Amino acid sequence: MQTTYNIKGMTCGGCVARVKQLIESVQGVTEAKVQLENPQAQITSNHGLDITHLQQVLGKYEISSLQVVEEVAIKSEIPETATANYLPEKSWQTYKPLILIVSFIAGVTLLAQYPFTEFSAMLWMRHFMAGFFIVFAFFKMLNLSGFANSFAMYDVLAKRSSAWAYAYPFVELSLGIAYLINFNPFITNVATLLVLSVGTIGVVQSNLSKRPIKCACLGDVFNLPMSTVTIIENVSMLLMAGCMLAMRVV
Repeated sequence: MQTTYNIKGMTCGGCVARVKQLIESVQGVTEAKVQLENPQAQITSNHGLDITHLQQVLGKYEISSLQVVEEVAIKSEIPETATANYLPEKSWQTYKPLILIVSFIAGVTLLAQYPFTEFSAMLWMRHFMAGFFIVFAFFKMLNLSGFANSFAMYDVLAKRSSAWAYAYPFVELSLGIAYLINFNPFITNVATLLVLSVGTIGVVQSNLSKRPIKCACLGDVFNLPMSTVTIIENVSMLLMAGCMLAMRVV
């Protein structure tokens, strides 16, 4: 028997994983598929389930019955791990976490040269790039699968290869460390230009399509809608890498 329920209270990929785990702990349940978009859980069980008992198991997540399909062989169209979320309106408050994080990185890397007697814009950009990549990689690694699912919705390479989606945070971390220790600036900046150029293509395409897509720049931690803010972020990093590369060549 397959039963579809509405679920209220889920806000992120972690909630989806928690609800799935709780439902599958119920005796008689053989499989649970949970999604965030139009929050639902499709439960396959050996017998009818007591919704009161399910509510007790789920606790803060509110469950209500939607429909029953008495055919075990029917394949669910709900993906094993849903990647779409209800996205908030685009506003200053929505992007506050992203703006604060970038501002903190910029401020700390600026203060690293205090008292600014011989301030170097080149050094500041290198430190900023290091901090940016390392901090953003950290947020992505908090939930790799959640990031990979969101990233695959718009990145041109991640759409074709899940391996790239899972590897991307480690690529960012590697670039951050390379900037931090000043490893072969030419190779580091060229690699950054290549990686960010490919990423920017997907970001621009997503903005042009006007589809509501979650931005994966901060992984699955924050629910940020894709917007021109993401384009500005990518282009700014591209300009810094290009500037450092040009200054090295000259």
